[in-house]
Amino acid sequence: MNVPTMAEMMAQGKQPEVLFWVGSAGSYDDRAKKITKAFVKILHKANVDFAVLGTEESSTGDAAKRAGNEFLFQMQAMTNIEILNAYEIKKIVTCDPHSFNTLKNEYPGLGGKYEVYHHTQYIKQLIDEGRLSLSGSMGGERVTFHDPCYLGRANDEYESPRDLIRRLGVNLVEMKRSKNRALCCGAGGAQMFKEPEKGDMDINVLRTKDALATNPKVIATGCPYCNTMMTDGVKFHEKEAEIQVKDIAELIAEAEKL
Repeated sequence: MNVPTMAEMMAQGKQPEVLFWVGSAGSYDDRAKKITKAFVKILHKANVDFAVLGTEESSTGDAAKRAGNEFLFQMQAMTNIEILNAYEIKKIVTCDPHSFNTLKNEYPGLGGKYEVYHHTQYIKQLIDEGRLSLSGSMGGERVTFHDPCYLGRANDEYESPRDLIRRLGVNLVEMKRSKNRALCCGAGGAQMFKEPEKGDMDINVLRTKDALATNPKVIATGCPYCNTMMTDGVKFHEKEAEIQVKDIAELIAEAEKL
């Protein structure tokens, strides 16, 4: 796949339209890499001039901050801000709501002021501008959407992902707890990297129960961590043969045969 780095762009004297912030999951997790690739295909289809930081990209520091290590967060953030500012980055897009929230709301206080988009917002913008058209259809399949905490409640973005899902010609069925009442998948706040506390049920198992109640063919997500947690939940309920967990970017790439 043709994915230029900022260093390569600068060497050619070019400034990309947007920086794609891949994030830790999208870079290292084998499942999340598929989301990264799907989004890159969409960017290519829309002829977006983009670049990534490549090896110069480091963790945003989100997990460190949520786990209480503010010092480590600021170290990671300052390193990233120095690099972003050196490249004169103005606009950033990412598939990870955690990175989205941190870059958008927490980096400005440390000197990193950028226009930041979640990939569903950016894809919708490309469609609204006429740069991308969705002709593919998923043929009325039942789909439910799980709201990522850092996209929904933290940043009040509920419509962009739903708008994209509806454009795929599916039957979008909302869970009982959705939008600002949606339940967390259980990964946020650095919970992804530790064992859950004692209780009756793991959060991801409970949230998957919410999704299964809608009798979906696909559980759509907009976050690589939600994707992992919901996939594990589907496996727990032994439904992996019947139900798929897919990021919205993957659904678009498949429907458009990218």
